[in-house]
Amino acid sequence: MQHTILGAGGIGGLVGAVLAHGGEQVTMVVRPEALHRHPMGLWLESKFGTFTTRVKVTAEVNEPADILWITVKATQLDAALKGISADAPVRYVVPLLNGVDHVKVLRERFGHDRVIPATIAVESERTAPGVIVHRSPFARFNAAESGHPVLHHVTDLFSAFGFECRYIANESTLLWSKLAFLAPLALSTTAAGVPVGGVLSDPARKAKLEACIREACAVAIASGAELDADKLLAAVNVLPAPMRSSMQKDVDAGLPPELDAIAGPILRGAAQHGLRASATTELVETIKQKVKV
Repeated sequence: MQHTILGAGGIGGLVGAVLAHGGEQVTMVVRPEALHRHPMGLWLESKFGTFTTRVKVTAEVNEPADILWITVKATQLDAALKGISADAPVRYVVPLLNGVDHVKVLRERFGHDRVIPATIAVESERTAPGVIVHRSPFARFNAAESGHPVLHHVTDLFSAFGFECRYIANESTLLWSKLAFLAPLALSTTAAGVPVGGVLSDPARKAKLEACIREACAVAIASGAELDADKLLAAVNVLPAPMRSSMQKDVDAGLPPELDAIAGPILRGAAQHGLRASATTELVETIKQKVKV
């Protein structure tokens, strides 16, 4: 199969490396000004395996592909889509962005049936062009359509490498399962400026994290998802202490955080359904003060 990956950062690089290592044809799409700096290959360091694999690199989406993977930051999506026509020669579009709102945007552009929602939960970082470090002890890929042969082929490759893969029929559950886990974690670590362990070891920070999880789950359930806040709390409590969120890394690097994509659905959903979101609001305001938004 032919894969085109829009976004050559930590997530796109990880996905591209695993697919190419599994024998797939992979093309990485990078910004034109970065094209000359990106090698014609990817080097991946992971607990599941360390290797170098060859890929094509381009600045345009103009070749046929079975799957167009969209792995850019939510803050970069609009700019990235400007270079892709709605009738681009790709069979399916699989976005791995944070948040929930991007699915509607992409379906309006490419058509409902071509967009297959999916999520990935992992700490993966690009440390140099073409160099990817998978830091978390896990990589979890979830997708919406269980019967699609394209996805079965992909999940077979991911599973063989070490990913945990699941299909979730309810799209709201699929998207909110990640967001209700990610948002409290990202907001808490970024607001405090510490890794996960620094949040969990401080009673006040941990209490706010837990309150944010419950707020996110309440909005998710009101939006049609099936979530259990206690299960999410248990999952957060066993995360590796040194783990850092991508939002925290962005703020530390002086990059704009994905506040609207990650916190926006919770705040807007709480307002829509008449729910409390005071912990989420407080964390967002603390981050805004840090980055002077």
